[in-house]
Amino acid sequence: MAILVTGGAGYIGSHTCVALLNAGYDITVVDNFSNSKPSSLKRVTEITGKEFRIHNVSLLDKVGLEKVFSDGEIDAVIHFAGLKSVCESLTMPLQYYYNNIMGTVVLCETMQKFGTRHMVFSSSATVYGGHGHKALAEDQPLAPINPYGQTKMMLEQILTDQCAANPKWSVALLRYFNPVGAHESALIGEDPNGVPNNLVPYITQVAIGKLKELTIYGNDYPTHDGTCIRDYIHILDLANAHLKALRYVFSTSGIEAFNVGSGRGYSVLDVIDAFQKASGIEIPRRIGPRRPGDVPVSLADVSRAKTLLQWQAEYDLLAMCRDSWRWQLNNPNGYS
Repeated sequence: MAILVTGGAGYIGSHTCVALLNAGYDITVVDNFSNSKPSSLKRVTEITGKEFRIHNVSLLDKVGLEKVFSDGEIDAVIHFAGLKSVCESLTMPLQYYYNNIMGTVVLCETMQKFGTRHMVFSSSATVYGGHGHKALAEDQPLAPINPYGQTKMMLEQILTDQCAANPKWSVALLRYFNPVGAHESALIGEDPNGVPNNLVPYITQVAIGKLKELTIYGNDYPTHDGTCIRDYIHILDLANAHLKALRYVFSTSGIEAFNVGSGRGYSVLDVIDAFQKASGIEIPRRIGPRRPGDVPVSLADVSRAKTLLQWQAEYDLLAMCRDSWRWQLNNPNGYS
């Protein structure tokens, strides 16, 4: 079975490529490497011992994308490609709306033309916005508070309309919470450009000495220690969720949303403590102002994924920190 992976060189994409290849799928990767590096895909081959096709193509390039589809039959698409920084989206909203929405529309048009009707879509918990301290369920009203989350919500609606108009289409919307960790080989992991926007790679870069200290963005939130609470999920658990979702879309039609998280919440200080235990390194830190777009608590209700996908997270926070640190130790400059 042939799977097209858009954005396959990225953090989540590369780990999912490993999972797909190890599960016996044939894959083709499309990536324009705007926020990823080709070397991650070479490492995917090193881990799995399997070769696959790679196309340096933007989803905005309809001619180039149609050539990818015409090279061989594609049974399904796992769609990761897109700009993904909440903070960046606040300063570059037009670029986020254009890139994320138009790229997905072009992809869907191409799928339609070539008869590919199955998709697993990379959505985000940012579609929920802020809803207090309760675990978020998929039927929660969507109210994103930043342009990145808005693009994900709009794309979910576009895909919903496409499935309604074309009953043979089948789409799984995976609403990620906070992926962390790395492959146990330490060959692939999270390699952000510049100062990381996400907490754990920020911590690991402080621990390795690339950054002087960790800035905690606000300590006056209504939580047990004043810092934001998030639901973290190991990248290997997240990659496995895509395999489960892929099987699901081949067994049904229509569209369904799934939260993908651990179902447990940890504050910024909780994560720092867990990382210090996993690494034995003290993390210097300072308190900074709140960051625009952050919500106090974001926690997943994962019961739908357990029931319909037969999936649940297996790794705990200590394992996430341990594997993140192993990746950083073995790759102090990422893929460079």
